[in-house]
Amino acid sequence: MDKVKVLQRYLPPDAAPLIGRWIDYFKCEFKISRNRNSKFGDYRPPFDGKGHRISVNYDLNPYAFLVTTVHEFAHLHTWNEHKHKAKPHGTEWKNNFKRMMQPFFEKEIFPPDVKAAIVSYLNNPAASSCSDLGLYRSLRKYDAPKEDVHTVEKIPVHALFKIKDGRVFRKEEKLRKRYKCTEVATKRVYLFSPVAEVELIKD
Repeated sequence: MDKVKVLQRYLPPDAAPLIGRWIDYFKCEFKISRNRNSKFGDYRPPFDGKGHRISVNYDLNPYAFLVTTVHEFAHLHTWNEHKHKAKPHGTEWKNNFKRMMQPFFEKEIFPPDVKAAIVSYLNNPAASSCSDLGLYRSLRKYDAPKEDVHTVEKIPVHALFKIKDGRVFRKEEKLRKRYKCTEVATKRVYLFSPVAEVELIKD
């Protein structure tokens, strides 16, 4: 099947042709991956006879899929220019990420709220789009609704919640950017991102 048609299942349709051209131009193996809780996407430079490899989680909404894809292609472009001399999310990568996002602004691919969040993020892009809370929240609005899934910031203080591995926590007070949460079984304290997705345990 034509790669652009496949990409249109995951990306905003008007963005797919350009991503398809990037895959060809950079001779990149582009993989649509299973869900990974720790990351949205991944870039691997050429190694051991393999070329550039990019993977992006299949279950992202189209705007999050596009932001992640551009993020990873900026890594590829930076590696081509600087090899190992550039830091993974240093100035060279930031400049490439800004430049590579421009065509999608010109095509008006993003809704106004997402575009505004990306522009703010581009002033100093972080290692991950999910580490920028403004961008992460704006992208999450376009996720399909999930039953019984809440973010830590939305549940009441002292409420109990469960994470994917089954462990149960009690939400405590906010410490700067994260929430202190106590694991019920061990009484150990962990810090959770405000936008971590959890299952609320109802009384």
